[in-house]
Amino acid sequence: MTDNHVPLLEAKDHSQPSVFRPENLLREGRRQRDRDDLPVPEVCLLDPDGDVVRYLLGNDLVEEHPGWACYHTTLWCFEPGDRRVGVVGCAVGAPFAVLVAEQLAASGCGLVVSITSSGSITPGG
Repeated sequence: MTDNHVPLLEAKDHSQPSVFRPENLLREGRRQRDRDDLPVPEVCLLDPDGDVVRYLLGNDLVEEHPGWACYHTTLWCFEPGDRRVGVVGCAVGAPFAVLVAEQLAASGCGLVVSITSSGSITPGG
């Protein structure tokens, strides 16, 4: 391999859009996992630390979304009040979190909120 020869990059048309679009990944995930194309809740949370998911699971407050086809995550749904909300735990790292958020949006979510830990907040002085 010469300095300018990279076989992985040969025979590619870089002006073409990526086939790795969120909707394509979900379509194939649904096909391979035999899941129905069901909309997700309008509001979903990303819970990178998994604290919210663990609390909800520990208190039997969530159920798994039957149509979520992302290979690496589980979408849990709960109802605080009269609104159904989805939550995905442990989506760590910006590129992965963005992929999950894009898949949520492609599945019908209108608002994605990332819940992160900040440690203790104490009064100054």
